[in-house]
Amino acid sequence: MAATHKVSVAIIGAGGVGKCFLSQFEALSKRRPTPKLDLCYIATSRKALFNADYSIAIDNVAQELAASSKSPLSLPHVADFLAAAPSKVVLVDNTSSQDVADTYPLFLSRGISIVTPNKKAFSGSYKLWQDIFTAAATSGAKVYHESSVGAGLPVISTLKDLVDTGDEVTKIEGVFSGTLSFLFNSFAPVDGSGGQWSAEVKKAKELGYTEPDPRDDLNGLDVARKLTILARLVGLPVESPTSFPVQSLIPKELESASSGDEFLQRLPEFDARMEETKAAAASQDKVVRFVGSTDVASKAVKVGLELFDKSHPIAALKGSDNIISFYTKRYGANPLIIQGAGAGGEVTAMGVTSDLLKVLSQIS
Repeated sequence: MAATHKVSVAIIGAGGVGKCFLSQFEALSKRRPTPKLDLCYIATSRKALFNADYSIAIDNVAQELAASSKSPLSLPHVADFLAAAPSKVVLVDNTSSQDVADTYPLFLSRGISIVTPNKKAFSGSYKLWQDIFTAAATSGAKVYHESSVGAGLPVISTLKDLVDTGDEVTKIEGVFSGTLSFLFNSFAPVDGSGGQWSAEVKKAKELGYTEPDPRDDLNGLDVARKLTILARLVGLPVESPTSFPVQSLIPKELESASSGDEFLQRLPEFDARMEETKAAAASQDKVVRFVGSTDVASKAVKVGLELFDKSHPIAALKGSDNIISFYTKRYGANPLIIQGAGAGGEVTAMGVTSDLLKVLSQIS
């Protein structure tokens, strides 16, 4: 069968990660003449660009999209449009939309491959997870989601390689949130006393490390989503990110605060609680960190505060780095460790672009 020398690419989402991906995609399409990459559809939540000939000039596409008078097609109509394309199609979902995630089985069943950093598709209900991979296996379409855990770090690909080559993963442990990494590295450093908890949260928000409402980082759900994905990849049928213990760092009294600003304003009232936790760790010559872990044999998945010796790799993290340790039969007592920037538009988009290259190598 002759190789396909043209692949159509559709993009949903052109915000932070989406903007970085567009830049990388433009460079990629110029750098790799074959297969020819044709942008055939691009949309935000309010605007879209698409043509009957399935080809959009990539130059200045962000400005053209902003000026477009076309509204996005409904997701089932996007599937119809892409399925009728004259070449194979890859859909790049750069959103965090549950609605788009819920439509993955439809796209895949129509032969449309997917690459995405969208965690919600792979950490939502276990049924959606099953439907996604069943649809892909049935149609032959590909689905890659490296950037759903650890941005551009090779976390998912490494774990899949371990599993697919027959190694036995016994435990996964790590710091999966750049925000919480930064907070605890500042609040409870290996050397020195660190700052007040509320002051460190405020500083993290000012530096752009947290969501607009820091409670969206402190509730632990983002870490729980990433752990759900990894646990499922090693064969644990985790039902959802709320089906196992997840420790929230939000004081109960502030859960109902009307805004992120009110939360930050009142957070100093509760600094003593976190100081007690830090002091308890220090009395054992340890530091406290916010980690996620999966014990495969006991099927125990949990997210929360843990104490570590100061010499432990998790204790020694710097800045907002992520660290993920895979304990396996082959690697024995010393885990395989992946460490580096686990957040940021450029590195997340790099993971998406890398996944696109993997799909192209398989379908073109």
